[in-house]
Amino acid sequence: MRNPVVVGVTGTSAGLAAVRLAAREAVSRGCQLRVIHAFTWPNSSPDLDHRRAAAEMVEQAVATAKRSTPRVRVAGQLVDGVPERVLVRQSRGAELLVLGDDDLATTPWLPPTSVLVQTVAHAWCPVLVARGPRPPAGVLMVAVDGSPSGILALRHAAAEGRRRRVGVEVVHVVKELSERHEEEGRRILAAAVAAVPDLGRVRTRVLAGPPGPTLVHASTRARVIVVGPRGTRGAGLLGSVAREVLHRAACPAIFVHGRAVPGQRTPSGTSKALVR
Repeated sequence: MRNPVVVGVTGTSAGLAAVRLAAREAVSRGCQLRVIHAFTWPNSSPDLDHRRAAAEMVEQAVATAKRSTPRVRVAGQLVDGVPERVLVRQSRGAELLVLGDDDLATTPWLPPTSVLVQTVAHAWCPVLVARGPRPPAGVLMVAVDGSPSGILALRHAAAEGRRRRVGVEVVHVVKELSERHEEEGRRILAAAVAAVPDLGRVRTRVLAGPPGPTLVHASTRARVIVVGPRGTRGAGLLGSVAREVLHRAACPAIFVHGRAVPGQRTPSGTSKALVR
């Protein structure tokens, strides 16, 4: 059996939007959908009313998944524990982890201690962050910067393109559109595309400007944007570009790290994975 698509819910409208997106993703992958809510007892005192409310929240999310995508195979689960720890633990056995953005774009900054930031930074499987009810349209965009994280994102985008039967647009952001910077940008794009020979239909573009805001602007015409969580410097929980995309992207965003694309095989037929 394939690993499940896991979606975390908190009772918010953003969480239900994530459930609807996760249901579509699960069906398209031939996976079961697992709806998870991480439960912690309030003030360290057992309050059964709170637990019953949490269980009802999970039931509502399961019902939402069934209504939105009738073919989905879905199960709900209430898991005791700190939310980010529960979600990262669930990600070890998941095909994909889906989370709501909880209206991040309306906040002035991205709290580094938030459950979303911590989960995106530490998950073992790709994390898809939903963005409201926006329908799946536009290009499948992936950003590369010459780092191993960018190549892993491109491999995942190639698999997404095959599954969705759409081409992939590979972008790299340079400081300015001068001859020197454009040439460097094209070199990075060519090297990335050469490293992933099964891309299928692909278009490359050099964009100019501050990397984070430039990708956020480009995301307005994308159905999904795929990025690595850390760039060429590889420092911190999330790279500055990934933080900007997580905070303000106009479309769903997939953050790829941890294991290799599920289903990749070596010529001998054994699984091929990257050690995190």
